[in-house]
Amino acid sequence: MLPNSVENLLAPDGGWGWMVVLGVALANIFNQALISVFGLLFSQQLAELGQSTTGVALVMNTNSIVTNFTGFIIGPAIRAFSPRRVAIFGSLLAGTGLILSSQSRTLWQILLSYGGLVGLGLGLLNPSTFMAVNSYFTRKRGQAVGLGLAGTGIGQMVMPQIVHYLQEAYGYRGTVLIVGALSFHGIVGACLFQPVEWHSYAPHKYQEQEKLLVDDPPVQKVAESVGEKLRRSMDLNLLKDFSFLNICLGVSLAYTSSINFAMMFPYFLQFSAGLNGQDIALCMSVLAATDIASRLTLPTLTDRFRISCRTIFLVGAVLLIGIRTTLAETSKRENLLIISAIYGYIRAATVVNQNLCVSEHCSQDKLPGALGIVMVAKGISVITLGQLLGWIRDITGSYRFALHMQNVLLIVIVLFWVPEVLWKRFRG
Repeated sequence: MLPNSVENLLAPDGGWGWMVVLGVALANIFNQALISVFGLLFSQQLAELGQSTTGVALVMNTNSIVTNFTGFIIGPAIRAFSPRRVAIFGSLLAGTGLILSSQSRTLWQILLSYGGLVGLGLGLLNPSTFMAVNSYFTRKRGQAVGLGLAGTGIGQMVMPQIVHYLQEAYGYRGTVLIVGALSFHGIVGACLFQPVEWHSYAPHKYQEQEKLLVDDPPVQKVAESVGEKLRRSMDLNLLKDFSFLNICLGVSLAYTSSINFAMMFPYFLQFSAGLNGQDIALCMSVLAATDIASRLTLPTLTDRFRISCRTIFLVGAVLLIGIRTTLAETSKRENLLIISAIYGYIRAATVVNQNLCVSEHCSQDKLPGALGIVMVAKGISVITLGQLLGWIRDITGSYRFALHMQNVLLIVIVLFWVPEVLWKRFRG
């Protein structure tokens, strides 16, 4: 083996890695934040096409399903083409999908362009950007991931204002066309994802003699069945790992609970708490601001004190149960603002650490496949449990009860994770 082989190089844990973080933030601002402005972009066009809430939900659900089920191909894609190429292609698909959406005249055209192409693009972007950051950092990984994800929060605050201005100046088609062009900024960001080998360094006092080829054991070629190749390319052997399955379950339930809360929160403030439009916007802005603040500060603290990502995730889930329960029984404006601020800060602990919990458990070579499996699990959870939570809200007619039911998913995480954590600590 060569003295400075790739396997023996250390991640820079900084340096050019911060440019990679900047690239991730740029891609997130103009791509991952698209979901938050879907209503602003397409509500008028869908109304003109005679589509009700069902049509809007169909497009959004299609986008979410395609995004998460991209997990089936993301592992092999990252291995074959590198995170940079996958991210560039994802941004290209997202921008192209929006540009085609600007010329759509029917619902099925929006389904194919936004639901299909944009969904596929976002599905390729999320894990590839995480892989790019993950390869550059070790001790500061949480801080780097948090800074990159802060781009999504910034986009969720900035993009609605941009879309509102563009609609007044250019109308529906011009706005979607320009937003599609803005999505191509993700390509610029992805170009910063230089291979980590260019910036890695050999460990100090590293010495190793070159081994002669004759000393190595002969390579044996073993014929693989199609099933074995598929299992290896997607790392399906991870499904035999109980800890990984438990992480997969927890991340999927937290993701579904968070998505469902984001959809119901403004309706809860309007119909259950009785707030006006201005106060609703204020609560949502406060929540988004503290979410960004948490993504910028919380990972730095956890990296400094060497607290595991899974521990932070679990503590965040426990705190969210109490905060959401309090929120559901609150109707006073001032209290709702305070709770929204606390909720935003704590929620980020579960959002930032979703992929970090996976990377903390899996080796670097298995991480692409692991992220793909988690994405598929998220998609299944949203389709089944997310839909169930929506039905419960419709049947009961109560947003307060729906918030309590979202907590049930978090309680399941606690019930499954705490025994494993205690068992490992006792065993250790």
